[in-house]
Amino acid sequence: MEPADIELVTLAKAAQNERAFAVLVRRHQARLRAFLIRLCGDGALADDIAQEAFMKAHAGLAGFKGGGSFRSWLYAIAYREFLQDARKAKAAARLEDALKDNAASPRTDTLEAGMSLDLRKALSCLDEMERAAILLCDAAGFSHTEAASALGAPLGSVKTYVARARDKMRAALSDTSTEGEQKPTAVASPSQPVKGKHYVF
Repeated sequence: MEPADIELVTLAKAAQNERAFAVLVRRHQARLRAFLIRLCGDGALADDIAQEAFMKAHAGLAGFKGGGSFRSWLYAIAYREFLQDARKAKAAARLEDALKDNAASPRTDTLEAGMSLDLRKALSCLDEMERAAILLCDAAGFSHTEAASALGAPLGSVKTYVARARDKMRAALSDTSTEGEQKPTAVASPSQPVKGKHYVF
């Protein structure tokens, strides 16, 4: 049985064990990158942010006190990096450009292959916090509590962001379905026993 995250963190902190941290990177990098790609709409930028997040997590490992999960702590670092980049380079504009590019020439990135153009367009209609919250809860499988920790937002606010995002996405996807395109399947999420539908990202 593989050691839990907290065991690997403890080992990495106590013995400066690079192998332990490398296991954490391998365990979380694919999902973190997928989250960032969907958040910012740019695979290369997502790679840069993910790399910076892991570097900062490694450097600041002593600051992880174990009050929450390592995963939510890592995603909080990555989200702060995204916000910093958004302020500097207007990531929202890049997302819009990426969506236009996708309409003309679909991406071949395997991590994006499972998300339809309709879903990407629907995500672009959300504001920053709504998009981050629904991606964490519905795509990355976070609980509302974990998402609140990662986003540095109150639990009630995160629940509101997710509910609002689902409503907006339903409306956006209903518009595309009336144009003859198939609406993505909505499924219940095992991690969130709440009302509403979860979209397959």
